[in-house]
Amino acid sequence: MNARSSPKQLMTLAYSASIGMIAAYTLWLYALGSYRELLVPLFVTLILLVCLLMHLGPGVQPALPRVLLLASTYVVVLSAVYVAPEASSLWLGLPIAATFLLLPLWVALAVNGACLLAWWWIAPFAASAPLSIGYTALALLLALPPWEHARRRALLRATDPNDSDCNAYHIDTLKERLNNEFQRAAMLNKRLAVLVLHLPQLDMAEEQFGHRAQTALLGALCSEVNSRCRDHDILGRAGNATFWLVLPDTSESGALLVRERLQRALSRCVLVETGQLEARITTCLPQRKESFGRYMQRLEARADAIAHV
Repeated sequence: MNARSSPKQLMTLAYSASIGMIAAYTLWLYALGSYRELLVPLFVTLILLVCLLMHLGPGVQPALPRVLLLASTYVVVLSAVYVAPEASSLWLGLPIAATFLLLPLWVALAVNGACLLAWWWIAPFAASAPLSIGYTALALLLALPPWEHARRRALLRATDPNDSDCNAYHIDTLKERLNNEFQRAAMLNKRLAVLVLHLPQLDMAEEQFGHRAQTALLGALCSEVNSRCRDHDILGRAGNATFWLVLPDTSESGALLVRERLQRALSRCVLVETGQLEARITTCLPQRKESFGRYMQRLEARADAIAHV
């Protein structure tokens, strides 16, 4: 399985499994003749079907179906506990686990803390000390895997200068290298040029064809640019669909020649999902006695300008 496409597939599996479990629970209640308790799981089944369609459809924020799935989990568990108070308290661990699976770490901790406080306020007699300690211990235990994952990802980000999706420098490394080249050009009276590249097809490719098409677009751009540039030229990803190509010892006319060469090469690149690769390229050169901060502002403004053409 492709590691880039597995999160969407896993979420599809999670929605499908949730629908199957709730539908089976609904049928079980129907077979027992518990028609009063049937309405909540039946309604939740319809909500989960909507969540699956929202997850599979384009143009929907992935957070919305996840929040609906989490709310449905809370509703079903609370309804089951209300109908059968003698049910095992282990069922309370299901919404806690779902919170850490569907929400970011700190949001999940905040939600579980708020639920514990609400439980103590609404039903202080039911919220016994051992049960509250077990609730807190389970929440902290479930927080360990995402915390460790976030720590390892931050460590990898701090030690890896490359972008996680393509063969280009990460934005932090890019700014550091650009600052070094800017200072070197100012001290040695050298010339410096930067090409700003924008991929207008990138967001459309992810919405219509998924992350694999987006990765193919990024890979094609980086491959074409790196193969047609010098070894000391610096290609970095400045935004989601924006790249900066730093050209040391390059005048404005040289930068324009590089831009024309790249535009011809990129126009000949054709991908299966998106067709001919489209790229907008413009130049941005430092001005005399300009500070690096001011130059960065002009670069970002130039990137915003070509992104909204």
